[in-house]
Amino acid sequence: MSAPANPLRALRQGLGMALIVPPLLLASGCATAPAGAPGGTDATAPAANPVDPWENWNRKVFSFNEAIDKAVLKPVAETYRDVVPAKVRTGVTNVLGNISDAWSAVNQLLQGKVQYGLEMGMRVLTNTFFGLGGLLDPASEMGLTKRSEDFGQTLGRWGMGNGPFLVLPVLGPSTVRDTAGFLVDRQAGASTLTDVTAQKYEVIGLELVNARARLLSTGTLVDQVALDKYSFIRDAYLARRRDELYDGAPPMETFQDEPPDPPAKAAAPAASPASAAPAPKP
Repeated sequence: MSAPANPLRALRQGLGMALIVPPLLLASGCATAPAGAPGGTDATAPAANPVDPWENWNRKVFSFNEAIDKAVLKPVAETYRDVVPAKVRTGVTNVLGNISDAWSAVNQLLQGKVQYGLEMGMRVLTNTFFGLGGLLDPASEMGLTKRSEDFGQTLGRWGMGNGPFLVLPVLGPSTVRDTAGFLVDRQAGASTLTDVTAQKYEVIGLELVNARARLLSTGTLVDQVALDKYSFIRDAYLARRRDELYDGAPPMETFQDEPPDPPAKAAAPAASPASAAPAPKP
């Protein structure tokens, strides 16, 4: 994709569109919840999947997000990738990651993982003081592994179930638990480091575009291999979150609807030698 005549202006305008267009389209196109959706009128609609009882509503929001992505987010992300040098993009990712690492350390401690919490705290301090405020990542070279945790995972460790699968406008796949966790996570996000409203939106826009740019190749792969993109993303999201909740070692799943194994047939009683022998002739 070739760069526009004024790429910085195009990028700035794109960021504005990414923040302004989605709420407008959401207000005009999704004002009425369809049947079977949260708040909908048809509560008796059959659920295609027990983990996705709101599938009818979720698919509509998913299609809405796909349209927003095609019209705004993906073009802006491609411009960001093509215009901004790779080292600068890596620095942005590192700085945003360093801020989120601090919140990960808090969540590790809230989950009772004291060692991991202390290691993540040391990682933040190392990258902040020796990595130029997080632009560089010397902590990884020192063996301080990045172990990201969010408040949705913390709620899961505290015993809260996933709840139904839910597709959020613009933000994408989630669950009821992860949505509650996301609201808390945002209180510790990079945008909270400034009190200026305009700067908050700029930081949120940068987070959104940077994250979308990192998923450009992944999105192309999903488009190529998925027969049903919605189901593919839903199942992949739920599997990944389950894996993250158990730190990569989830317990074996049991399926209650599987029929029990058929009982073994009883062995026929062995014939006694007397009965097996032929009767003597008279």
